[in-house]
Amino acid sequence: MAQQKDTYAIEVAALRGNVLPHKEDMHHLINGHPEGLMLSFLVKTHGRKEWQKAFNFPDYGAYFLYQDFKSEPLGSAYAVGGFYNFYFWKRRLQLQLAQGFAMTTNPYDKVTNSKNKAFGTKILDNTNFGLTYTNQTLFKNIGFHAGLLFTHFSNGRVRSPNSGVNTYSLNVGVNYNFSDEKAIVNDTALVKKSYREPIKYNFVLRTGINESPIIRSGQRPFYHIGFYADKRLNRKSALQLGTELFLTNSFKDYIKYYAVAYPDKNIDPNTDYKRVGIFVGHELFINRVSLEAQLGYYVYRPFDKDIPVYDRVGMKYYFTDKIFAGFTVKTHLFLAEALEFGLGVRL
Repeated sequence: MAQQKDTYAIEVAALRGNVLPHKEDMHHLINGHPEGLMLSFLVKTHGRKEWQKAFNFPDYGAYFLYQDFKSEPLGSAYAVGGFYNFYFWKRRLQLQLAQGFAMTTNPYDKVTNSKNKAFGTKILDNTNFGLTYTNQTLFKNIGFHAGLLFTHFSNGRVRSPNSGVNTYSLNVGVNYNFSDEKAIVNDTALVKKSYREPIKYNFVLRTGINESPIIRSGQRPFYHIGFYADKRLNRKSALQLGTELFLTNSFKDYIKYYAVAYPDKNIDPNTDYKRVGIFVGHELFINRVSLEAQLGYYVYRPFDKDIPVYDRVGMKYYFTDKIFAGFTVKTHLFLAEALEFGLGVRL
């Protein structure tokens, strides 16, 4: 069967929803229902490459997102990035995963905007998850969709403050296909291939800069060193089990500040700042890009101000079968601690 070429579409959607107040100091920032507009350029796949068939012919492309938080201290945000759309339920249900960068119009300023404890920098990370019902050909080349979109904006504590903002919104829009929608036909002539592998061992160094929760305490480099084993189960999935050492220099500043500011806590200012975690994870292989999610627990944490559970989400790019780079966000529930840039080897 001849492979069909990719086609293209554009999409525009209106958003209206609510902010999730994940911290007590967020309530005074919520004054209305955030509204926004999302423009997307889509590449609609039809099996030109193997990964397109494996994932039920997804879309991928670029987006522009405008969001007005309806809050004077928070202002608005403009974001750009890339996304994948995955289809289910006879291609009526669509899951969107998107990652990009944003610019806020009104970041924290000690003098002019001290109420904004959500955004400590003008440039932010933007992550979006969407689940929508879609009809791509409601009227000839024009389609319609409606569903929910979750958006996250923060700077990964590159600079404090960094509570971040999470919203959930009703997402209603239309799309225009530049070509007639082609029927999706699976190629039954393909020979199934086994992707199961023996256990592989991974070493990864993640680094960047961040700041302690104390505003303007100073940016410091961090080094997160991980070792883990993974077992690839099939074309799409691998499970992970590992351990990692966190050398987060901003923690040193935080411990010293906390020992002085809260003498009743009896914290030694020379308390060891290092942490050790164990984690389980899942990796979703798409093509050379994969999506990674991990959940960890600190087994060594002399300074126990944060909760003992942490999580990490992000993406990896494989230069070869053994060498990869990654971009991940490490958080404690909804509170980001670090934007990590990683380099690793899988043996």
